[in-house]
Amino acid sequence: MDINAVKAAMFLKTNIDMNNTLTKLSEMKNQSTFQVLEYEELKGVTDVKTAFMLSYMHDANIKLRQVRIVLSGSGVYIEPDALSFMRGPIEVSTNAGGMLSLGKKFVTSKISKEPVIKPLYKGVGELLLEPSFGHYALVELEDEEIIIDDMLFFAAEESVNISVTAMKNVSSVLFGSEGLFQTKLSGRGIVVLEIPVPETEVFKYSLVNDVLKIDGNFSILRTAGLSFSVEKTTKTLVGSGFSGEGLLKVFRGTGEVWLMPTKVVYDKMLTEAMPFGVGGADNPMEDPSFK
Repeated sequence: MDINAVKAAMFLKTNIDMNNTLTKLSEMKNQSTFQVLEYEELKGVTDVKTAFMLSYMHDANIKLRQVRIVLSGSGVYIEPDALSFMRGPIEVSTNAGGMLSLGKKFVTSKISKEPVIKPLYKGVGELLLEPSFGHYALVELEDEEIIIDDMLFFAAEESVNISVTAMKNVSSVLFGSEGLFQTKLSGRGIVVLEIPVPETEVFKYSLVNDVLKIDGNFSILRTAGLSFSVEKTTKTLVGSGFSGEGLLKVFRGTGEVWLMPTKVVYDKMLTEAMPFGVGGADNPMEDPSFK
């Protein structure tokens, strides 16, 4: 076989310098390798509207990120529709199980509004998940259980059990924002969470027979050993009203809680439509599709 002919057939001559500039922000290895990559700069501007948006994002240091997973005969679950592309002999299945298990997971997904049936990718090669401007946290479980906020799950090794857990008291169901069910991840393996704030704005509290009370919806993760409830600030509703706080989310016991207090500020920016310049709330462009 002519090696030169093979090379000529494999590699096209082009004027494009395909020097992809991605920075590896973090990496974690177990049965599979997980990497969080970041694009240096987006330059695919073909219109004025996109140019303005990218200019603001550049000034605010907002960068595009992507999760890469390297499989070595191992398997990973990913969120439905999260795949961008994959390379290598990788087979795709689901964790649906039998008809009875499928029925239970379907009902649970409808109630919890979080897809419990995840596609399983198994084999040798690599997966590149959909890029986004979000932030990613890699967590390794070692025979542990964590309960996460809705819509945070992004990917996990096959050895991680993905299920839902029901709230254990009436107050957390009626007055909390988490709903009746939350996602529970348990076992051993690496988990990828898509979080709404950068890692520098995540506060991790380790409790040892202690109590943590927060006013707001900015807790995103807790270990299963902690109890969760919603309680009045004072002993009476009248006192809670005068305190200005009302109801608090309470975590008790021994374990870990992750908080993102800055999320409240970002939520206000969106809901109150704070002005942000050309094409923003104070100076919208004429294009009706520019929302």
